[in-house]
Amino acid sequence: MIRIILKTVAEGAIKLFSGTGRAGESFAAREVFQHYGFSSAAPKGAEGIAIRAGNNIVLIAEDDRRYRLKIKNGEVALYTDEGDHVHLKRGRVVEVVTETLVIKAGTKVRIESPQVEATGEIIDWCDSDGRSMEQMRITYDSHTHQQVQPGIGNSGVPNQGM
Repeated sequence: MIRIILKTVAEGAIKLFSGTGRAGESFAAREVFQHYGFSSAAPKGAEGIAIRAGNNIVLIAEDDRRYRLKIKNGEVALYTDEGDHVHLKRGRVVEVVTETLVIKAGTKVRIESPQVEATGEIIDWCDSDGRSMEQMRITYDSHTHQQVQPGIGNSGVPNQGM
């Protein structure tokens, strides 16, 4: 096993790294091996463990203690050097921290929960009229009708649309 300080990680058909080992030891264009379904590119200065079999040197693990989250036993986290993270916490809480979260679903997004909360505005049709639910509530609460008829009769159209 060789302890590595990473310089670069390059994407390609085969992911390759360069880095340094013990004094005077350097590695270039060596393979990075990762778990299926997971891909990362640790930043310059991250640490890694490589294994050597003859002339083959393969990086099998890398970590960066400068950015790693402090987690409790049994927890799991994904993190970046920019502070984004997905943290599966004790108590069955999943925390996602980022600036912008984009969910792309070809058919629909379904939330199965007895309650959904938001601390800010909810805006629908954001790529067209972009009206928030608060703006729709204000319009609804302040609208009036002309030609109001008592009983089961119909009223005229509202003075403003939703």
